[in-house]
Amino acid sequence: MASLPEILSARFEAVTGVDPELRPATKPQFGHYQCNVALRLAADRGLKPREVAQSIVDTVDVADLCEPLEIAGPGFINIRIRTDVLAHAVAEQLRDPHAGIVPTQKPAVVVVDYSAPNVAKPMHVGNLRSTIIGDCLARVLRSTGDTVIAQNHIGDWGTQFGMLVEQILDEGIDASALTLDTSVELYKRAQAHFRSDEVFAEAARRRVVALQAGDEQTRAIWQCLIDVSKAGFNRAYARLGVLLTDADLAGESMYNPMLDAVAADLEAMGVATMDAGALCVFIPGDDAPLIVRKSDGGYGYAATDLAAIRHRVGTLHADRLIYVVGAPQSHHFAQVFATARLAGWLPEAVSAEHVGFGSVLGADGKMFKTRDGKAVTLDTLLDAAEEVAATEVAMAAVKYADLSNALHKDYVFDVDRMTATTGDTGPYLQYAHARVSQILRRAAADSLVVDDATAVIACLGEPAEQTLALTLTRFGEVVAEVASSLQPHKLCGYLFELATQLSSFYEQCPVLKSEDEIRASRLVLCRATQRVLATGLDLLGIHAPESM
Repeated sequence: MASLPEILSARFEAVTGVDPELRPATKPQFGHYQCNVALRLAADRGLKPREVAQSIVDTVDVADLCEPLEIAGPGFINIRIRTDVLAHAVAEQLRDPHAGIVPTQKPAVVVVDYSAPNVAKPMHVGNLRSTIIGDCLARVLRSTGDTVIAQNHIGDWGTQFGMLVEQILDEGIDASALTLDTSVELYKRAQAHFRSDEVFAEAARRRVVALQAGDEQTRAIWQCLIDVSKAGFNRAYARLGVLLTDADLAGESMYNPMLDAVAADLEAMGVATMDAGALCVFIPGDDAPLIVRKSDGGYGYAATDLAAIRHRVGTLHADRLIYVVGAPQSHHFAQVFATARLAGWLPEAVSAEHVGFGSVLGADGKMFKTRDGKAVTLDTLLDAAEEVAATEVAMAAVKYADLSNALHKDYVFDVDRMTATTGDTGPYLQYAHARVSQILRRAAADSLVVDDATAVIACLGEPAEQTLALTLTRFGEVVAEVASSLQPHKLCGYLFELATQLSSFYEQCPVLKSEDEIRASRLVLCRATQRVLATGLDLLGIHAPESM
């Protein structure tokens, strides 16, 4: 079901031939929406704006939705939704089990690639944004009816594993007894050993070959490293409340058997050519080639990502590919997507989108690092939030701070600001939900009906009631926009607007102290708002508490 603004826009556009660009009215006396399309058309046609506005008002058919349209000032059109129409829209939304989220007309299979931590290392601050953003996008897309296949492209392959396995054997360590902390220390020792001892370094290189060849002992130790890392990943996901499971793991090792065929097929098609011993793809308009196979015969990320596209489109039958990876990788993905298109592995009917994101900064506005310049672990970051707030509030603070910013921007990890229950924060939205839940509990304790969808039709006489009701009806429109644009901050902005309007509604429109049909109507508004807040917070991956 289209929202009221969408229906109005379509009707105005049918008359004017252009997007009317409806905007919320700046003051209640101007109605609910204002439109300046007459001023724009008048400038193009050499006519007086008020004359054009009058022509539009006389022609557009909105009497079933609006009170008589008004022309104001030089030619603005003021639009006020009829209260019975507004009440009906809220009632329908309350009846809707999806709280007004409109199923997509063309459900798609969407692969979302996100999180992607490295094995044998703790998750760090760099993994935070990919995990939170990807989880939100997966939730939103599922809510609109898409089939979402999460792919956690963990770093579980490569030369570092030869080094790690060789160090384990050199020290006589029981790999099955490793923990994530001890594997980190092992990694440091292996690196130092590799750099200082050429004999060990050569053994580590041979161990890589043994791993690739499927040597039983090497593979067993490698699997132990993966298992201990998975346990660490899952603890982090549980703490954050994200939906990833072991079933979503699709690491680099999965694609290793496919890489020779990727290279051979690209070369056979003429998409890739040899250059200075390396197999490269020269993409029109790009000065730098995409290196599929290095001159030493090894494969890098490009080959793995091409194999992943081939698998996701050919085997998983994806209609849309979404990669939630840091913004610095934008050129890499542009090259990979272009190569996959040239090879025919990524048909034009399948979209491929890189959702790039900025960095998490410290209070000094610089890259978030420890005092000795190392990457901050994810646990350390979350611990800092939990030092000033309860777990569910702390996680809401961290997630909302991340998602409420435009993704391409960096943001400052400021625990005190993020955990505040006032202002544009996750805890503020949680508090709004808890507050409206408390009112509904009190009403239920007094045996009052709180979800009679017909009751709201009784009266929406106050501007604060109308504003809240009109905002509620936009929820589905906002979710659909996020599903399309992949910009979660638009949902955050909407929920903050709704929570702010709820606060104004409380101040101007007593609920439990009202009487009869007015109280019943306001309780329905509270119930509808609670549902939208809870649903919206869930899409962000944030818990909606009943009390705080």
